[in-house]
Amino acid sequence: MYIAMNRFRVVRGQESTFEEMWRDRQSYLDDVEGFREFHLLRGPSDDETTLFVSHSQWDSREAFKGWTTSDAFQKAHGSTHSGKTTIVGHPQFEGFEAVL
Repeated sequence: MYIAMNRFRVVRGQESTFEEMWRDRQSYLDDVEGFREFHLLRGPSDDETTLFVSHSQWDSREAFKGWTTSDAFQKAHGSTHSGKTTIVGHPQFEGFEAVL
């Protein structure tokens, strides 16, 4: 199993907008071979931002890499409209291979 995560620092007060963007977007993940499940996680806040993490599970690293080069990925990310006013900086990717 492979877990892919992106960390987003969302501007305080924009959490609902960020969540709505994810809720309303067409992800096309259910059509991708090797995809297991997806969660959007809300973490701690500080004075300026709230941490969010996108968390997806895949059969393997290869299945995830296949997603990132697929037409479905391009369609899902082509209409992303989170805007520069919602997140601070770029998302930080982390990938993990399950060992147990």
